[in-house]
Amino acid sequence: MQSNVLTEVFLPLALAIIMLGMGLSLTLTDFKRILLYPKAIAVGIINQIIMLPLLAFAIIALLGLETELAVGLVILAACPGGPTSNLISHLSRGDVALSISLTVVSSLITVVSIPFLVNFAILKFIPDGQQQALPIFNTILSVLVITLIPVAIGMAINKAKPALASRLDRPVKLLSAIFLFLIIAGALAKEKENLVSFFILVGPATLLLNLLSMGIGYGTSRITNHSTKQSITIAIESGIQNGTLGIAIAASLLQNAAMSIPSAIYGLLMFITSAGVIMWGNRVIPLNEELAE
Repeated sequence: MQSNVLTEVFLPLALAIIMLGMGLSLTLTDFKRILLYPKAIAVGIINQIIMLPLLAFAIIALLGLETELAVGLVILAACPGGPTSNLISHLSRGDVALSISLTVVSSLITVVSIPFLVNFAILKFIPDGQQQALPIFNTILSVLVITLIPVAIGMAINKAKPALASRLDRPVKLLSAIFLFLIIAGALAKEKENLVSFFILVGPATLLLNLLSMGIGYGTSRITNHSTKQSITIAIESGIQNGTLGIAIAASLLQNAAMSIPSAIYGLLMFITSAGVIMWGNRVIPLNEELAE
């Protein structure tokens, strides 16, 4: 597959289908739930929108990441949660309604915050203007088109034809999983000659970002007196990012394959750490408590 076909056609289309699948399971009630969890939403959003990028910059300084890989880690940290975080919250016996609410709010905010954070990282880590900055308006428009608009279409289908949405839900999720695998594989294959060195350089950084953000998310939610279910969910939403969007920003909007590597490697490591969170959640949250929600 030619790189321009991958980055300009397949990648945005795949992300749009993934987000469409998320929309098929959403209703307007999910947005109304935001009002039911004001403190939990605030803690989760502060962790994700403010703490996570700061943590990324701290890890970059600690591990000495440079140039494209440093920018790639910031891109990853700038992304919102996605459908994967909702699924992991469900499997971990977390508060799925809160997870969906946090994903919705973070997705709306990061449409605007992504270009500013990424451009700051480019100015900081790419010397002498060697990398073109993201155009603010075009980036906002692009993120809207490949994320929020497909979600809105999925919600419209769910509202108008709930039976159709129900039938589409499983095949679209399966297709989304296949696309996610292909996107990660494609991003890694494009840099296959440098893959081992990139993994050594950025693997520890993405793992630290994932683990520390989940740990901080859980700790801050417990300090603010949230339940175990809510705390697990806030931890997952703080630490599980939409790596597919990160790859799309790097490969499609910035046309820089190396910047997509942190998101691709993160996409692999995330499933390992998520398995641990799922097992832990199933140990600390009794089944009868989950069913009572």
